[in-house]
Amino acid sequence: MKVVLSPNPYRDKGLRAAQAADRILKSVGVETAICLPFMPEKNSRVELPKNLHFSDMQHELAGADVLICFGGDGTILHAAKDANTYNVPILGVNLGSVGFMAELEQGELQQLTKLASGKFSIESRMMLDVKVFHEGKQVYEDIALNDAVITKGAVARIIDFSVYGDRKQISDFSGDGVVVCTPTGSTAYSMSAGGPIVEPTAENLIVTPICAHVLHSRSMVLSRERTVAIRMGRLARKTAYLSVDGGKAHKLSGGDVVEVKKSKAQTRLVCLTGRSFYDILQQKLGNG
Repeated sequence: MKVVLSPNPYRDKGLRAAQAADRILKSVGVETAICLPFMPEKNSRVELPKNLHFSDMQHELAGADVLICFGGDGTILHAAKDANTYNVPILGVNLGSVGFMAELEQGELQQLTKLASGKFSIESRMMLDVKVFHEGKQVYEDIALNDAVITKGAVARIIDFSVYGDRKQISDFSGDGVVVCTPTGSTAYSMSAGGPIVEPTAENLIVTPICAHVLHSRSMVLSRERTVAIRMGRLARKTAYLSVDGGKAHKLSGGDVVEVKKSKAQTRLVCLTGRSFYDILQQKLGNG
């Protein structure tokens, strides 16, 4: 078995968690490679251990059985696109604050020995294809594990949206933005905006307005078969942006259409502990 270790250098200080995992896996005969998901900025004061050899992520993933990410949910989201390309399942080690997608906490690294004996399962998660059309021409494309979020710019002016499902108008409202998410992403921005919590192995599209300026506007759970389209209203002296899985924002223009639908791609997550989604909810949100 070959495992790629991918530590977020801002979360895993000195890459201590990744090095501990490396020792544990090697002790049970697992081949490992350490690959940084990105290099820290020069002025960040992040120091990388000089004794470590870092491999190329794309090269190592081509022959890997598991990718282990050390960080928060953002680290897993960042890795999901690369892992999906090579059909490699992801195991998250939480070094962040909440970490809904992470399977292990830092103190549970010893459980990684289960990988060598095959004592784990794989859980598939739905993803979204996201496209932007400007005057009928596609100008942007990305894939999301969590969500596609449209938000207004820094100026405190609300923006107008029309939301469609398979070309049938669902809603028409003004507000600060709108979230279209997967069940995995239902515990992220959508939940903060008042959206429902949906079991992550379900396959639905959730559309949640952000601070809508109408009383009747509510979050909606749609079939996985639907294609959601959000048409931007006039943006004179206003700005709006699309961000996919918290990535770099794409500026939108008035009349642009953001199209979101279920992707053929899936993210595969490694399950080691046997914890249920409900256990995680109680642990992370304090429902217990």
